[in-house]
Amino acid sequence: MANVEIDISNVVLHTKRLTLRPFRQSDLDDLYEYASVDGVGQMAGWKPHESREEPQQILNMFIDEKKTFALEYQGKVIGSLGIECYREDHFPEMKEKRAREIGYAISKDYWGRGLTPEAVREVIRYLFEEMHLDVIFCGHFVWNTQSKRVQEKCGFTPYARDQFTTRMGTTEEEAVNLLTREAWLAASEK
Repeated sequence: MANVEIDISNVVLHTKRLTLRPFRQSDLDDLYEYASVDGVGQMAGWKPHESREEPQQILNMFIDEKKTFALEYQGKVIGSLGIECYREDHFPEMKEKRAREIGYAISKDYWGRGLTPEAVREVIRYLFEEMHLDVIFCGHFVWNTQSKRVQEKCGFTPYARDQFTTRMGTTEEEAVNLLTREAWLAASEK
């Protein structure tokens, strides 16, 4: 068990305002537009993209790995939400559980509109109802209060502290949060 296989290449999810779908090559300009803005990538541990080659490599990875949704709003891709492998070696107590970790980035132009929690809630529903996960991890750097708030709104609770080495070569203290299927179902019944 542990990290469950994920393939979203044929999955399309809808919320009130968003379409969550696999990335396509035609999303390159939108990806570059939000990924090149200072302040977006640093929240997740990567530098703003400085050339079109960087988002092309990321886009190819998103398409090839089949685990990252494009967040489409009014016909434009404004962010991404990935269903990542959690670090099994850091949390061996979860080895009997069906689990994954989610992570997200969204264009600075769309911060504060509730779009990220809307997308996260739909992916949580998908992972628990359709992929039958037991546990979803989601983390944030301890200084990233925006991401902390998104996770609180979506029902994640504090689980652990960990160290995370970023793509920028820095090490950040990370708050690791957890949502179990039981807690999600209990909250859904309210």
